[in-house]
Amino acid sequence: MNKNAFPFLLLIFFFDFSLLFSKAQAEKKPNIIVFLTDDQGYNDVGCFGSSKIKTPNMDEMANKGIRFTNAYVGAPVCGPSRAALMTGSYPIRIGEIRNTKALHTLPHAAEVMIPEVLKKGGYVSALIGKWHLGWKKDETDPLGQGFDYFYGTPRFNGFTRLIDETDFRTSVYRNREVVIDTVGQKEMDQLTTDYTKEAIRFIEENKQKPFFLYLAHNMPHVPLGVSDKFRGKSKGGLYGDVIEELDWSLGQVMETLKKHELDQNTLVILLSDNGPWIADKIGYHGGNAAPLRGSKMKPWEGGPRVPCVMYWKGQIPPHQVSDQIICSMDFLPTFAHMAGVALSENITLDGKNILPLMTAKTKHSPHDYYYYYCYTALYAVRDARWKLVLPREEDPAWMKWWGNMIDGVKDYELYDLKNDISETENVADQYPEVVSRLKQQIEIARRELGDEKTIGEGARFFDRQNKRPDIDAYRKTKGL
Repeated sequence: MNKNAFPFLLLIFFFDFSLLFSKAQAEKKPNIIVFLTDDQGYNDVGCFGSSKIKTPNMDEMANKGIRFTNAYVGAPVCGPSRAALMTGSYPIRIGEIRNTKALHTLPHAAEVMIPEVLKKGGYVSALIGKWHLGWKKDETDPLGQGFDYFYGTPRFNGFTRLIDETDFRTSVYRNREVVIDTVGQKEMDQLTTDYTKEAIRFIEENKQKPFFLYLAHNMPHVPLGVSDKFRGKSKGGLYGDVIEELDWSLGQVMETLKKHELDQNTLVILLSDNGPWIADKIGYHGGNAAPLRGSKMKPWEGGPRVPCVMYWKGQIPPHQVSDQIICSMDFLPTFAHMAGVALSENITLDGKNILPLMTAKTKHSPHDYYYYYCYTALYAVRDARWKLVLPREEDPAWMKWWGNMIDGVKDYELYDLKNDISETENVADQYPEVVSRLKQQIEIARRELGDEKTIGEGARFFDRQNKRPDIDAYRKTKGL
């Protein structure tokens, strides 16, 4: 071989190799991380208005990506919200075990969830954190629903501000084995740190393959827990300490992605599962939904409307703020599209592919309407501007414990969410044509999805029992 030709051939080899490497990188499916907090209010993030709680990592993520100001979850409480996120459907549509409709949704094993969809695209999936979607081994636990790895709690850990105020306890599992039998205050204080370590380990062990990480923190759902490095550091009290540790957790995840050069091929989504816990009747105020009205479990904006930020380096343009309607139910169809997985035409989803909106290919939401469900009751509907609130009784007995969070509404109320985000002025009398149009949309939703007294044509049932037998039986015992 001519000596002068060798460097030239070597240059061609490396040039071809670099092209192949670049092509492989471009064709590699993106990683996906959903960083879910529990009961974090709309105002409990700096970029959404918090003045007492510092969230530099959440704020930086918003600055480098997109912040959605009209982001919703499928229902304003933990279990139903998580079920909607996992299945891409309103909870009232989701098929449940024995055809029931539980207050905390118990999805049937036949329901298809995000990790099952992504598995078809070659993804490895992990749930680190709170599950709260039933626990029937081999069927409806995280591994039964498609996750390859699980570390966390099967359900919530109580309903008091501190864990010592109740005897309610849960355990921590690694896959199907108990690793912490009883979570006390000491364990609660370390939970955010432990989840963060587990998340980092999962990322590092799976950096060579496409992965889906569902990091579903227990905090700031009560009982509150925070490590010593954050205790007493926030101007927002104990609750603020908890949020600031969650912000640290997000920062650790982002640093890990950058360290392993994964940030350019990873979509990261931050959101809460519902609004803040504000139980007026027992005097405990968890977080802050301002300027929104209401809180967790309520159909006012403060219940299902949550802080939401997305980051994907090179794909989502920085400094974006969108007021378009999106919902956590959009994640399943969006992730499927990203993974190149075709969804079954036999299953109707309420979520939409919002990738064009996320990446600024469009400025318009694929949603014309969003429906406000509490348990099986349809309480309101909104479009891009208007929200129609339906009449409802206060503390309805058939809603069991959820009912005591429902306030009464005597007549139809209409709010202009473009100009009245706090739902302070009822303008129903001024816009009768809008009221009429949205009433028609309510009837469409009742026919398709259902309502407290209606089973929707599109609701899914997989078992042979009567449809929603638990609700029928409860109504009979109460004479309803």
